[in-house]
Amino acid sequence: MMTQLLKATAGLLLMCFACVKAYAENPPVLRSQIMTLSEIVTVGDFYSNAGIYASKPLFRSPDMGTSGNVAAAQVAERARAAGLTAAGTDGLRTVVVHRGATKIEREQLTNLVRNALAERNAGIDPDSLDVRLIQAPERILADPKVKDPLRFDRIDWAATSGHFVIQTTVAVELGTERLTLSGTAQEMVEIVTLAQPLRRGDVVRIEDLTVMRLARSKAPAGAVIDPGMITGKEARTNIRANAPLSKRNFQRPVLVGRGDKVTVTFNMPGMKLTSRAKALDDGAKGDVIDVMNLQSRRVVPAIVNSRGQVRVQTANPVVASLNSETN
Repeated sequence: MMTQLLKATAGLLLMCFACVKAYAENPPVLRSQIMTLSEIVTVGDFYSNAGIYASKPLFRSPDMGTSGNVAAAQVAERARAAGLTAAGTDGLRTVVVHRGATKIEREQLTNLVRNALAERNAGIDPDSLDVRLIQAPERILADPKVKDPLRFDRIDWAATSGHFVIQTTVAVELGTERLTLSGTAQEMVEIVTLAQPLRRGDVVRIEDLTVMRLARSKAPAGAVIDPGMITGKEARTNIRANAPLSKRNFQRPVLVGRGDKVTVTFNMPGMKLTSRAKALDDGAKGDVIDVMNLQSRRVVPAIVNSRGQVRVQTANPVVASLNSETN
């Protein structure tokens, strides 16, 4: 029994000698600033080279996402009491302790809500959703040790009004907390509008057009979404700026008006005949309209080529019906 006691005492002495030697070679050094994710700050958090005493608790951490100051002398005193006898202040007066947290700012929270709504409604592009948070914190502080600090449990979204209520769970320091978010989310579409008013007969130029985002529920059926659909066409009526446009508001430019005098061209192998006629319809380029020969009064269909110019396309020559001139 005495022999075993002597061996144990000798072992402790050797361990103490080893510790003293280690401290002499690599003495513990107090850090001026500490970053921790735990609710407890240990000797090893405060001191480098803390050795076997590194896991000894010294203080409770500040709240998540905040910082606190502690006197260096108090740190050294508690560290020595915990067994790190070589602990000192190393010339410091205070030590700053930062407690980490997963911070979810309001803008980030808005994006998380947008993606969650889109995931639960197939076919909706998240970028098309205009989300406005009404009931929501400016910032959420969650436990950084948790993989998914914010979980969406239930989503109620009325597509007509856009109003939503979302039940969530937040991972906090001592478990979880329930959090209710509410707001509005509208699916938006980009529609083409006029940057400036157009009068009837004005031809649309690309610089006349602009794009406006509008809630899909408020966008009229048949609204123009591609500027190319109306560029180069003319307004049927006076159209105000900054209003949704419809393809029905525009038509191809009228090159021949009803009652206009036009030149009719008839092409046949080896010969081109022309005559003068009166247009009986309005026509844009490529339209087929009726024209009446000014002398024979015969009515024939003709294709509008350009302003004041039409051509007759038929399998049977109608030379006799035209007051023709050979060119």
